[in-house]
Amino acid sequence: MMDKLTNDTTKYWIADSHERCKDMGVEPDIIYSKKIIDREKLQKKLEEKRELIIAAEPFMNQLYNFVKGSNFFSILTDEEGCILSVIGDEDILSEAFSLKMIPGAYMDEGNIGTNAMGTALAEESPVQVSGKEHFINAYHRWTCSGAPIRDFEGRIIGSLDLTGYSENVHSHTLGMVVAAANAIEKMLYIKKYNEDLKMAKIYTETIMDSIPAGIMTADLEGNIKSVNSYVMKMFGYNDEEMKKIKVWNLFEGWEKVKDTLCGLDTFLDEDVFVKSRRNKLQFSLSAYPILDDRQNVINIILVFKEVKKVRKLANKIMGRQAIYTFDKIIGKNKGFLRTIEFAKKVADSKSTILIMGESGTGKEIFAQAIHNHSYRREEPFIALNCGAIPKNLIESELFGYEEGAFTGAKQGGQPGKFEIADGGTIFLDEIGEMPLDMQTRLLRVIEEGTVNRVGSSDEIVVNVRIIAATNKDLTEEVKKGNFRKDLFYRLNVLPLRLIPLRQRKEDLPLLIEYFMNRISRRLNKKRVVISEEHMKNLMNYEWPGNVRELENFIELVINTEYIPLDINRKDTELHMKQVFSENNDDCYKLEQVEKEHIIKVLKKCRGNITLTAKKLGIGRNTLYRKLNKYEIDCSEFEQCNEMEQSKTKKIAP
Repeated sequence: MMDKLTNDTTKYWIADSHERCKDMGVEPDIIYSKKIIDREKLQKKLEEKRELIIAAEPFMNQLYNFVKGSNFFSILTDEEGCILSVIGDEDILSEAFSLKMIPGAYMDEGNIGTNAMGTALAEESPVQVSGKEHFINAYHRWTCSGAPIRDFEGRIIGSLDLTGYSENVHSHTLGMVVAAANAIEKMLYIKKYNEDLKMAKIYTETIMDSIPAGIMTADLEGNIKSVNSYVMKMFGYNDEEMKKIKVWNLFEGWEKVKDTLCGLDTFLDEDVFVKSRRNKLQFSLSAYPILDDRQNVINIILVFKEVKKVRKLANKIMGRQAIYTFDKIIGKNKGFLRTIEFAKKVADSKSTILIMGESGTGKEIFAQAIHNHSYRREEPFIALNCGAIPKNLIESELFGYEEGAFTGAKQGGQPGKFEIADGGTIFLDEIGEMPLDMQTRLLRVIEEGTVNRVGSSDEIVVNVRIIAATNKDLTEEVKKGNFRKDLFYRLNVLPLRLIPLRQRKEDLPLLIEYFMNRISRRLNKKRVVISEEHMKNLMNYEWPGNVRELENFIELVINTEYIPLDINRKDTELHMKQVFSENNDDCYKLEQVEKEHIIKVLKKCRGNITLTAKKLGIGRNTLYRKLNKYEIDCSEFEQCNEMEQSKTKKIAP
């Protein structure tokens, strides 16, 4: 870029700029910029350009330090030429401020004539303007060197300028400004890269932001260059001791980190064991490269975060994540949209939420969306169906147990769901099925924020947001004595009631379209076109199973590639149950097809419940309920598996 800046090129740019100024009606005798915004508008602009200002600040300071005492000042503008920040020697700043070269003043050619900032933005290239090359007379005393600043996509987002008295003009000044502008662009690029990876911001000379993690920089030879205070606290060494340690003596895997980053790959959230002063500790390590102007790795930033044992167990044992967000919840019904807005509003609250609604209305989907909309989104989301766990196991599932607490207890004990969910959210589905004695313990957890494992008197402090759900009328359950009144009021702090599908029929076409697309792709089958007549009949149906029933129906339609023509009987609910019946033949009934499909998948998976549930796209507990409902005996599939294995052994060579 600097090769272009020959004297001839500069002269052409200056001449072109002067012509532009004349065309725009700029008067040479003006003293101040024609556009200076007020304090309120400036404050708004500074907030909008906060990222650019923060990234540029250390480099403006560094640039000024090079010329400090030489009567220079540095200016940062946005892409329109509006001054955002000024730093420099006091005497020359006073003179500049008398000309209102202040934050909020626009330095573009249309408002103040030819100058390094405005012309650099107009020509999209670095430029130096001195003395009478400025269009207005008041600026003939200045020499200024300016360069545009681009974002990672190459769009100009601002300019950097160094201004002094015209007798101090020097060609190297422009080179310094260009280098500083490039450094700002690099900083912005690194920041964007780390934001995309949802990791901490990195730094060049200093840590730009305070991050609750241990941050260390090292060169490729393994020499530790700098550490923050968090590293010393985590590892137990002081700053002087840390810088004497080679990285490969601190943790294993240094070569893997270097090879990964030098291969332009990412290194994120790998577990490593660090040799601290006291013992060997486990941390989560992410690494980021610091690149030179040729995109070569010259240093590496290492970010260490603490790993909680229960957090690791959440990922390995539960295998459950909150995948749904509010933008994935489909509907246009006004009441339904109000429910979504209410759920968003209370997502960041610490108060307990009670989600009420019929089966199949999407209570867990809402719970996941609330979790993902809250500040706990990076923490565990643990779901527990209170109605699917035997009463004698629910206590240990919720609160965990100590070693030897009962026969069959694991060595070392087992954390409960509340411990695993620490810092995150626990979703208690079918809360109305929870036994009364467990309701008492749950009430204590809500009130005191502590749990006791079975077989232990030690209290464990937990920070968990509770979302409960039920398809029962808990007020009636309280009257019947099946549910504690005090627990009901503790859970019902933020009530959320999901309306059934029959009350939001306008959402039916949207849901049908969504399920048709998703299921056809998953099954690798073609979509089935639904005619207006069929759609009318579907709209008239009451859908007692709500969205879940609709989803199952669409899957049935896609599998059979058939929609009945006579869905127009008055008794639509009864007719939908018999919609695929021909001459009273059960072969097309929804439940019969579902039963046969489950049997087919069970055979294919050779009786493996976990694999079968995964292929069906449902949970294990849901599969068990369907097996009981359809009286399917899994043992016959396991026996088939043993017989096949036996045959295989006999014919093996």
